[in-house]
Amino acid sequence: MEKLSKLLDVEELDSNLFRSRQHVENYRKVLFGGQVLGQALMAATRTVEGRLPHSLHAYFLRPGSSDLPVIYDVDPIRDGGSFTTRRVVAKQHGRAIFNMSASFHIQEPGFDHQADMPTGDIPEPESLKNTQQLAEEAGMDTEANDQRRYMIDFRPVDPESYFDREVREARCMFWLRAEGEMSDDPLEHRCALSYASDMALLGTALQPHPISLFDPHLMPASLDHAMWFHRDFRADDWLLYVTDSPSASGARGFCRGQLFTRDGVLVASTAQEGLIRQIKK
Repeated sequence: MEKLSKLLDVEELDSNLFRSRQHVENYRKVLFGGQVLGQALMAATRTVEGRLPHSLHAYFLRPGSSDLPVIYDVDPIRDGGSFTTRRVVAKQHGRAIFNMSASFHIQEPGFDHQADMPTGDIPEPESLKNTQQLAEEAGMDTEANDQRRYMIDFRPVDPESYFDREVREARCMFWLRAEGEMSDDPLEHRCALSYASDMALLGTALQPHPISLFDPHLMPASLDHAMWFHRDFRADDWLLYVTDSPSASGARGFCRGQLFTRDGVLVASTAQEGLIRQIKK
């Protein structure tokens, strides 16, 4: 199995211009949004020295093809005393499919507080089944639901919530980690987590409705994605992804997420709006 760090690596073509080396295989031939997020952030980091990304804000403009490489054009908008800003446009066939603004910050001391990790009887990740095992047990198409290709070990705390159509509270929890050991470079871990953060987040908006993210009569797609990195972490250690969806309307669902280490440290937060359009039968 290929390591996630290899997937996230980008080739430098020219000053501030990069190209993906690999992509996630997809039976629908549609590019996984998390791959573009992770690779775009990696391209941006290659143009910044000595600073870590603390936030990103991105829009998915067009569906990408998983059969083609992606070109990442980085615009070095600002290099300030404390903050650095980069804009990245991802292209295929000469057309923009994605754009992102990312901000980098020097490390400096300051105020410190965080939200608490959810309490209660949260199972340890070792006791849970991953999404690949759950799909096989549910008798789902193994090609369409082969989660191993994503190189993320993803384990729902409530296994039933991932595939079935039961109406639930708009709140989910997942354990996740990158498969295989990664380097000690914190930039690599932030790119890996941005990649993983797009997985299952939008499905939280469907929890209050009798439909699954995998329903063939549903058209789901990420529209935008924002992420904030609060503290250092390792993406190859288990992280608890706690998500909720305050609103869904107009064929769009809005979702938020918090990522905690096993010992309760809040390391990152996410927000996303996505298309959840029902297709007429």
